[in-house]
Amino acid sequence: MIEELNAAIGRGDAVVLATVVRTDRSVPRRAGSKMLVFADGRRMGTVGGGAMEHRVILQAAEVLAAGTPRLVSYELLDPSTGDPGVCGGNVDIYLEPYMATPKLFIVGGGHVGKAVSELAHWLGFHTVVWDDRDELVGELAASDTIDTMLTGDAGAAIAEASLTDNDSVVIVSRNVALDVAIAPLILATPAGYVGLMGSLRRWGTTRSELEKLGVTETDLSRLHTPIGVEIHAETPEEIAVSIMAEVIGHRRDG
Repeated sequence: MIEELNAAIGRGDAVVLATVVRTDRSVPRRAGSKMLVFADGRRMGTVGGGAMEHRVILQAAEVLAAGTPRLVSYELLDPSTGDPGVCGGNVDIYLEPYMATPKLFIVGGGHVGKAVSELAHWLGFHTVVWDDRDELVGELAASDTIDTMLTGDAGAAIAEASLTDNDSVVIVSRNVALDVAIAPLILATPAGYVGLMGSLRRWGTTRSELEKLGVTETDLSRLHTPIGVEIHAETPEEIAVSIMAEVIGHRRDG
């Protein structure tokens, strides 16, 4: 069970470890019994089966959604009053979430993109960088702070990244043309945060072009731009601090 939990964590899978922590009188499983409940509904092990275990599985889904642990208690006395069993005892089960490692998809591997990848890696993100410049790709691919290096067609790279609402996107490309080409593809994903680097003037041009392409106001409102927390940053490293501060703040606040 623990080996499978470690493997799931290593893969970045979201999973809840349910552990029986206290029992009283007659119960189906004793303290220490464990069950894994995965985000996709798979299960391993058991904490007692039946109606009680079904309730634990439902609670585990809520725990994954909230990202916080929970202690649940059940009386197994009288189903007619709502109890999930008739064993005659009580049981406490601790639900501990292990959340999927968040990805940070960085569009652009220039000075800022590289600095963002270094800081994000240190902060525990799975870093994915896309760039289409051959002279940069080899250097970036050798970096130990970039977990996944992508190049070639941007649409194919975004599809390969499999972004979820647990993930963030930082667009720090080299020009407006790339922003206009890539932003709609990113906005078609459920990414939880999408930030776009550039001055207010550059954003005005980018926004106008996106509107011409039919990008809706709802989608445009998802773009955080100018990206980052205002700290009067100048160097790529300072800009990376500003960007990651906003990414983290958005994740914490939802």
